[in-house]
Amino acid sequence: MRQQAASEKRPQDTASVFPSADWLRSHAPHPWQPSQFEDVRLRKPESQSKRGVKAHKNVREYTLGEEIANSISHGLGVVLAIVAIPTTIVAAVSHGGGIALAAAIIYSISMLLEYTASTLYHALAHPAAKKVFKVIDHCGIYLFIAGSYTPFCLVTLIDSGGIVLCAVVWALALVGIALEAFWVFRPRWISAVIYLALGWCVVWFLPALVAALPLPGLILLAAGGVSYSIGCIFYVLKKVPYMHTVFHLFVLAASILQYLSVVLYAL
Repeated sequence: MRQQAASEKRPQDTASVFPSADWLRSHAPHPWQPSQFEDVRLRKPESQSKRGVKAHKNVREYTLGEEIANSISHGLGVVLAIVAIPTTIVAAVSHGGGIALAAAIIYSISMLLEYTASTLYHALAHPAAKKVFKVIDHCGIYLFIAGSYTPFCLVTLIDSGGIVLCAVVWALALVGIALEAFWVFRPRWISAVIYLALGWCVVWFLPALVAALPLPGLILLAAGGVSYSIGCIFYVLKKVPYMHTVFHLFVLAASILQYLSVVLYAL
């Protein structure tokens, strides 16, 4: 009788004793789903989704021939960067001190990273790898522009506010990198505007640069800036076949011109 009475008093449902039991069961963790590993950059608010889809539809994929041309054009840039590393280091050690050496390393390594990332992005066929290197490539462009400024800021303009210019340029580069990482399907003209702003903000320091850099170095530097600017025109014309390759060629020409300015006159 005592056992029967005890069983009658024992609660039949734990929810009657613990009201939160049902809530806990409904909110208990579940096994991971593949969608949970989706690229966080694609998890956009609803307000951005329509604009993102529209922008994505407007992007034309490169043909095989275009990708081969894109890979070769910036593969030449990798060769240039490999040559630039020892030559800029030697120039920095021969004519400058530790700051010049640091500037030379930053400049040459940023060049190598950008051209390598661009070459791999256009050469790889696997969709997932291509997406990863596309982001790295576009981020590397900002790094390379800022890296190209560094020798002029820390060596040529060191006594004329070069550190301030260097800080501004690297800050703009970080803004560009953040946009590349978190606003994937943005209008292409936004990137072009940031590239141009980075490339020409040196105008504010032009008098000091003219006074400190020899004339041949100035001509090479200016020619490189003009080449980059013309290249940006072709950058926004992606819908036209092989325009991106033309953009690559202008970028490569600009890199060669500014490399000569750095190694011969800035360091």
